[in-house]
Amino acid sequence: MKTLLFFLSFLFFAPTGRFFPAFSPPVPVVDVCVYGGTSAGVMAAVAAKRVGKSVILIEPGKHLGGLTAGGLGATDIGNKMAVTGLARDFYRRIGTHYGHLEQWTFEPHVAEMLFKTYLREAGITAQLNSRLRSVQKRGSQISAIVVEQANGTTPQTIRAKQFIDCSYEGDLMAMAGVTFAVGREANSQYAEAWNGVQLLDKHQFPDGVDPYRIPSKPESGLLYGIEKAKLNPNGTGDQTIQAYNYRMCLTDQPANRLPIMRPDGYDSTKYELLLRQIQKKVPNELTWNLMHFVMMPNHKTDINNCGGLSTDMIGANHDYPNASYARRAEIIRDHELYTKGFFYFIGHDPRMPKHLRDEMLRWGYPKDEYVDTDHFSHQLYIREARRMVGEYVMTQANCEGKATVTDGIGMAAYTMDSHNCQRLVVEKDGVAMVRNEGDVQVGGFGPYPISYRALVSKTAECTNLIVPVCLSASHIAYGSIRMEPVFMVLGQTAGVAAAQAINEDKAVQGIDVGRLQRTLRENPLLDGSHPELLVDNDDSLRVTRQGNWQRLTKGSKYGTSVLVSGDGQPASVRFAAAGIKPGRYRIYMYNPTRAGGGGNPDQVDLQSDKAERVQIRVFDGKVDKSLTINQQRQNNDWINLGEHVVMAGKAPYVELATAGSPQPTVADAVLFLPVK
Repeated sequence: MKTLLFFLSFLFFAPTGRFFPAFSPPVPVVDVCVYGGTSAGVMAAVAAKRVGKSVILIEPGKHLGGLTAGGLGATDIGNKMAVTGLARDFYRRIGTHYGHLEQWTFEPHVAEMLFKTYLREAGITAQLNSRLRSVQKRGSQISAIVVEQANGTTPQTIRAKQFIDCSYEGDLMAMAGVTFAVGREANSQYAEAWNGVQLLDKHQFPDGVDPYRIPSKPESGLLYGIEKAKLNPNGTGDQTIQAYNYRMCLTDQPANRLPIMRPDGYDSTKYELLLRQIQKKVPNELTWNLMHFVMMPNHKTDINNCGGLSTDMIGANHDYPNASYARRAEIIRDHELYTKGFFYFIGHDPRMPKHLRDEMLRWGYPKDEYVDTDHFSHQLYIREARRMVGEYVMTQANCEGKATVTDGIGMAAYTMDSHNCQRLVVEKDGVAMVRNEGDVQVGGFGPYPISYRALVSKTAECTNLIVPVCLSASHIAYGSIRMEPVFMVLGQTAGVAAAQAINEDKAVQGIDVGRLQRTLRENPLLDGSHPELLVDNDDSLRVTRQGNWQRLTKGSKYGTSVLVSGDGQPASVRFAAAGIKPGRYRIYMYNPTRAGGGGNPDQVDLQSDKAERVQIRVFDGKVDKSLTINQQRQNNDWINLGEHVVMAGKAPYVELATAGSPQPTVADAVLFLPVK
């Protein structure tokens, strides 16, 4: 008996004499647990919180925003009209930071600052450095997840009613037992034309680049980066993954520039293929040849892959999706060292043409970016990893408008885009040469809806999990959907849907999707404010035109096209705001460049191939107001037409008319933005 009493006293009292509970208290249950602090994860967490739910946001790394805050500042858009809700609000906040209404190019630290602002406004503190260890389920429901620190210690159990997997890898989805695919499906699986193996001409080596260490001697072995696999017929499915890379933020501003130094383990033989590529054709400059530069604000870049050998580390990521954390860390480190070595090689190897070395040496790492990761991006571009096989699989037919859905909860608009997956030896006319395989760039279609069912698993597998990033899509359809603005849109959808499932006490597969669609449409910022009205020139219900206008699909148009006046004769375009609620609005007109796409607002200071004088009429429902704008200025930007009180009565409109200018007038999009 004395022994028992001593044992009980030890349980209830710590050595200090303070009370020590015999059992741990129950783990509190939050409404929504979001795993992955990517751009989608932040928007999912904010959305769920704005509609009244308690939220925890878990991020395995040290940073928020994923690739949007990791160097991808040249936003892959496809069609700006397709970007809605909190995603559009994000690019508005980017614009505000740089003194514009809206902007789609930005510096990495600005993006991460804004993601932190969203969380702070919502009262959410992200839990960083916490990676998934295990998933606990009861039947088809996740009851809890266990996370751990990056070193594998300090396990923590998190219980929630709903879970959202916003990671690029789909780890929560996989650990929850949800079916997923890795690699490329055969074309035959979903009746597609651009899936599977694709040996095409983009980001390709010129003919005749010898693949062997000693040219023409197979016995000498293959050069670094060339795989031994044999090329399969086009359309064949396999387990290969499109290449990853870093979207590189460099600067040419001396006061903010750190030199690109020789990285650890540098081996110049990794870039021998680059020399052989250049021997076939010496480029005049780096961009569009060895890499693709896009200028960001403040003398910075977003550099992407371009050419046969560039920043994509083709073939080095094939085991990444299902790899252990340790193996993934190795793959990420390999990509980092390869990228650093690539830039160092171009700038310092004496075999490189001098003009290319000199150009490369103008660039360096920015001192004010990535200050805790030695000024190098913290986010590898995980273009694709696992893809859920859910209630509905998005395919090429969806992208091309041949298959439509009625449960659309967001739009995608980018081309069907895959980077190369393999670097192989092929024979042409009896000569062995190196070829990249897998790059596909097929567009020519407008925005299309993404099915809500593509965000949820099959009911039998899990009923309280939503997957907006590793969603259910074939490889080639995912290549169109996988853009950061779309991930933000789908993240917001997931947050609202998770809250709705709690309110309706239903499985995520069984919620009222019509109600979800109305919420996203009528309350896009989830704050009860009046939604804005954005009228594009292709809106046949709201736009009428008089005179001769050409519809062009090139340039920096806001949506799919832009109208350009044709023959110098009087012509006009009216953008009607049918259905708009009375109130005070700030009205804007988008002013695209005619020749090129994208870029920072006003990056083109003066564009003389557009009208210097354009007449504008604003009808507020009762009164006409006239003004004149200059379309040669404020390119790639919204021109402010002032504040106007929209009154009940006839439908308000903005009318644009030629004013005798010898240059063409452009008509693109008009925005009615409520004044708060």
